[in-house]
Amino acid sequence: MTLPNPAPSHAIRAARTALVRPAVSRPAPELPRVLTGDRPTGPLHLGHYFGSLLNRLRLQSEGAELFIVIPDYQVLTDRDTADQLPFFVEELVVDYLALGLDPERTVIFRHSAVPALNQLLLPFLSLVSVAELHRNPTVKDEIAHSRQAGVSGLMLTYPVHQAADILFCKAGIVPVGQDQLPHLEATRTIARRFNARYGKGGSPVFPVPEALLSAAPLLLGTDGGKMSKSRGNAIALGADEDETARLLRGAKTDADRRICYDPAGRPEVSSLLLLAALCQGRDPHTVAAEIGDAGAGRLKAVVTEAVNEHLRPFRARRAAFAADRAHLRAVLSRGNERAREIADATLAEVNAAMGMA
Repeated sequence: MTLPNPAPSHAIRAARTALVRPAVSRPAPELPRVLTGDRPTGPLHLGHYFGSLLNRLRLQSEGAELFIVIPDYQVLTDRDTADQLPFFVEELVVDYLALGLDPERTVIFRHSAVPALNQLLLPFLSLVSVAELHRNPTVKDEIAHSRQAGVSGLMLTYPVHQAADILFCKAGIVPVGQDQLPHLEATRTIARRFNARYGKGGSPVFPVPEALLSAAPLLLGTDGGKMSKSRGNAIALGADEDETARLLRGAKTDADRRICYDPAGRPEVSSLLLLAALCQGRDPHTVAAEIGDAGAGRLKAVVTEAVNEHLRPFRARRAAFAADRAHLRAVLSRGNERAREIADATLAEVNAAMGMA
């Protein structure tokens, strides 16, 4: 797929250029490893696309060594069953490949296929207190949205699982949203404490990873809340054009027929305008001015056309990759093997540092 590259307006430049340039403008040999990932709990959507997926493609093009973990064990933290887990895992790989992520340059792997990650979990757990796990605000939010009367102990260890995913490859950069910063801070704490306790001669075992915050503004879901797989308000990248149109017709707006871009005063209308602008590479104010007094119906039609036009090449590539399940499994197999090699070496280094080799 050829991604559109029009000159972005000031209003959306931050959304289309979400890299921390000092971290990615150095020669490739100096670039730190980058670790990111997506939980296999459902299809990726437009919020993922503009908030993180395009940034991964840019990082890859900059020459960063990119690792994408599919944390399938973490699905068990708030779900009693995982009947669709294999399908969801493969669907993530379909989206990655359709986007243009190259498995020759980007390591795509499943957490469950790398046993050393769970072995790293144990020494990492010894470095944090139960009180610290309970205080983690992201864990609290996950528990609040779990819709369960009780939660498992695995839920509390979610940040430490993430620390193992990040530190096994000694990632120096982790792209995150604001809501994930507490998890990354837990990883940073674990890295510092491990280095202080087991590092020899002032030589750290792990780098202390830095957050790479996306500058992309928040895209709201069709109900006006945060776009989320678990809240049923998202437009999946893999949805067809008719489904996209149906979902956007039901998007929340307001009663004012005059369409204007006012994120503070009219967040739902403004989010739709921003979505159209991102897809078209234009300013949302310009999109709003063209719609004028035509109302929410015309706004939704414009957004639908913009989204479907923008994603049409992606969806064609996606259909081709989805038809070859053997290729998807081969990509995962190669990524799993590479991740295991690195994780085994890191675990051996950790055991040696702790005197357990």
